[in-house]
Amino acid sequence: MANNPKKRISLFFLISSILIIIDQISKFLIYQYFGVSHIGYGENAYYTRNLYTDINIIGEIVKFTYVENAGIAFGIGFGPFKIILSLFSILAGVLLSIYLYKLKNNHWGIKTGISLILAGAVGNLVDRVFYGVIFGYADIFYGKVIDFILVDIPDISFLNLKYWPVFNVADSCVTVGVLFLLIFYKHIPSFKELFPTKKENPE
Repeated sequence: MANNPKKRISLFFLISSILIIIDQISKFLIYQYFGVSHIGYGENAYYTRNLYTDINIIGEIVKFTYVENAGIAFGIGFGPFKIILSLFSILAGVLLSIYLYKLKNNHWGIKTGISLILAGAVGNLVDRVFYGVIFGYADIFYGKVIDFILVDIPDISFLNLKYWPVFNVADSCVTVGVLFLLIFYKHIPSFKELFPTKKENPE
């Protein structure tokens, strides 16, 4: 089994699947814990929460809170082009899946990085595509991503940020996945290695 490339790559798809499940379970638990409800529909919809006190996880530094993000990772906005973002996320998930499968004979570090990025992309994609319908505040593809991990680092100044953005498990997967790719970048295969063309027969 260990020498079968297809069975080896299935392990990395399994890792992605488990992380997606963890991401979704964590969001639903946070949603229920804070007693979130929505008022209005579509662009005018907003949420309220019964519990306004954040949960201290590591002192006053790491907390659980609840926010909804209509943009991309770490609260970065995307304006009125939400449907484009959702469709692009679907395309990215498909391409990452194909890329991960093609990596079946490559370095474990690269496969780990891509599997983490895939998990993060799909985890937040589920929110954007389905959460508006599930929670009754928007049409399909117009849902918002649930973020809940708050790292309270005071007096930071980075990219015009005054505080560290709230994030979730999916965002963390993407960040760690990118770090894996940076660490093992020398093992990233070229496009020709992954998609070799048939050599022309000599005349």
